[in-house]
Amino acid sequence: MIDRDRLGALLRRERAAFADRNPRSAQEYAKAGNLFGRVPMTWMNKNAAGFPLYLAKAQGATLTDIDGHEYTDFCLGDTAAMAGHAPPATRQAVQEQFANGACAMLPTPDAAWVGEELTRRFGVAQWSFALTATDANRWAIRLLRAISQRPKILFNSYCYHGSVDESLIVTGDQGPQSREGNVGAPCDVTLTSRVAEFNDLEGLARELAHGDVAAVLMEPALTNIGIVLPERGYLEGVRELTRRYGTYLVNDETHTFSAGPGGATKRWGLEPDVVTIGKAIGGGIPAAAYGISQEIAQKLDEMNDLDLVDMGGVGGTLAGNALSIAATRATLEHVLTDEAFARMESLAQRFEVGVRSAIDAHQLPWSVSRLGARVEYRFVNPAPRTGTESAQAADADLEDYLHVYLANRGILLTPFHNMALMSPATTVAQVDDHATKFYTAISELQRA
Repeated sequence: MIDRDRLGALLRRERAAFADRNPRSAQEYAKAGNLFGRVPMTWMNKNAAGFPLYLAKAQGATLTDIDGHEYTDFCLGDTAAMAGHAPPATRQAVQEQFANGACAMLPTPDAAWVGEELTRRFGVAQWSFALTATDANRWAIRLLRAISQRPKILFNSYCYHGSVDESLIVTGDQGPQSREGNVGAPCDVTLTSRVAEFNDLEGLARELAHGDVAAVLMEPALTNIGIVLPERGYLEGVRELTRRYGTYLVNDETHTFSAGPGGATKRWGLEPDVVTIGKAIGGGIPAAAYGISQEIAQKLDEMNDLDLVDMGGVGGTLAGNALSIAATRATLEHVLTDEAFARMESLAQRFEVGVRSAIDAHQLPWSVSRLGARVEYRFVNPAPRTGTESAQAADADLEDYLHVYLANRGILLTPFHNMALMSPATTVAQVDDHATKFYTAISELQRA
């Protein structure tokens, strides 16, 4: 239903407009020759317009670039700023703690408060801290391999758990294989991992039956390949199968935290053995955590051969530093509260209605999915039910057109996909502005 020639022409028009309106960002990008890829991190080259915007300031749900343009930010750091940019309570706590030391290698009373609060929200009993969800996942994997004495971890195809080596596995016509583009894999990923499609209990049972899987590490809903929601009974089936085969279950709530104050775990009454989470809990300061059940904690305490204090492969000098913990306490206590989530979800529902109305008005075979405060549209209907289906539904040119069109009109989406996230600072006016401009973008695309 999309005229590809018209799409190409519109995309070229929007990219030219982007270049014209952002000369300072273009200049900064051009002169950054001593940065690998010209950016601080190579994924910043994932943009729709040929070069990234450069940040001047960000406050709440609004971002300003160095060319002076203001944007409604629905990207919010791909969840890292779900609390909004520079929330006042977090900013104050960070300033006070930094003035009194950030990295002294000593605990602070805030840590115990955060552990208790995370248990209230997610259920698991004991917590430890990291700086990224990638490390939280890595360290959880090592602990579960140690106590299970099993070598493999099972993932969903096209999952996202940061840069965890074991997770870069997908299903394929010839069986499990390394995900395309996997950089410098230390070994064949099938040696360390097994894979099953999301929403496929038969496939999961088949893989667990080998008896060599220490843990299933999964998101309760896939997020980074487009939102793929669990079908009725699927998550309950996963828990039953993992228990049947003596396999631990890890819920990575880093993105699915959008489902509510206790993520999908609390919202859907899930019972994982381990929860990992990062990004949003620090309110913009690097912070992450992993929580383990009392049973796992006891088993680890009884294993005297494990080095959990020095060089055993778990932990880092900056993990659990006083600054990150202070930020996490302030964010959980004062910003990402139960009340804030209720408002964020209400805004996401409004966003979803606006997108769906535009899709229906133009009779497009697209779909929109929502996970609490997180909304995403896909260029296929019905919405994908597995990660592989979602990957196959991608349309790079169409996605780029919508991204750069909206950026040129003051709206930012997550660059990797069509995700929009609500923060406590997001407004109804910002949501409605997106609905209007999204509708216009589609109208221009379909105009004869």
